[in-house]
Amino acid sequence: MADITLTTLIVFVISLAISAIIIYIVTKIFGEKEGFGTALLAAFTGAIIYAAAYYFLRPALAELGWLASLIGGVAWLIALRFLYSIGWLKALGLAIIIWVIAAVVGFFLPTVIGPL
Repeated sequence: MADITLTTLIVFVISLAISAIIIYIVTKIFGEKEGFGTALLAAFTGAIIYAAAYYFLRPALAELGWLASLIGGVAWLIALRFLYSIGWLKALGLAIIIWVIAAVVGFFLPTVIGPL
């Protein structure tokens, strides 16, 4: 069983909050009316979906870890579509923009706080 420490929990909560803020801002730019709670639910749903995809698929597809990521991404796209009641194309556009911004933030954020 995995050892969940207080540090792991704190990092998860901070990551969840940052993801929710990114999702909230991007969806507002795209004209969505839902509030921060929906963005937080979308971020949490995404975290659960990715964790489940890696947990169930990685042992069987160790050399194809990207496939677990792809399946997790598609599942999150479906969740995003239904949480915001939007079409597939808009959900895809939102997901791509959210992913790019999250990647940029993830690249710079660890360097802001220094080595852990």
